[in-house]
Amino acid sequence: MKKKREYTSSELVNSFAKIYGFEDKLVALKIKDFLGDYLDDALFQEIESVNLKDKIISIKIKSPLLKNDFRLRKSFFLQKFQTEFSEVQFVDLLIF
Repeated sequence: MKKKREYTSSELVNSFAKIYGFEDKLVALKIKDFLGDYLDDALFQEIESVNLKDKIISIKIKSPLLKNDFRLRKSFFLQKFQTEFSEVQFVDLLIF
C-alpha cells in the first residue's frame, strides 16, 4: 500500500507554493500520485518523473512499450488529467 502525500492538499503548503512559485511542482506530484493509483505497480515503476511547466505535462518513462502506449493514448490521458485537476488548464502532454 502506497503512502499518500497528504501534505499536497494542505492549505499551508498551497500558500507557500503560491508565494514561492512552486505550484506546478505540487500539481506534478498530484499527477504522479494519480498515475500511481491508475496504473498497476509494475507499470508505475516505469515512470521516472512527472513535471509541469507552462501548463505542459512531461512524463519520462523507462519502458519503450509503456512510452508508446502513453503516446497512442495521449488525448485520453490529457483529458483524464484535465478532468481530475480542473484547477489547471493543461496545454499539452509530452512523453519522453
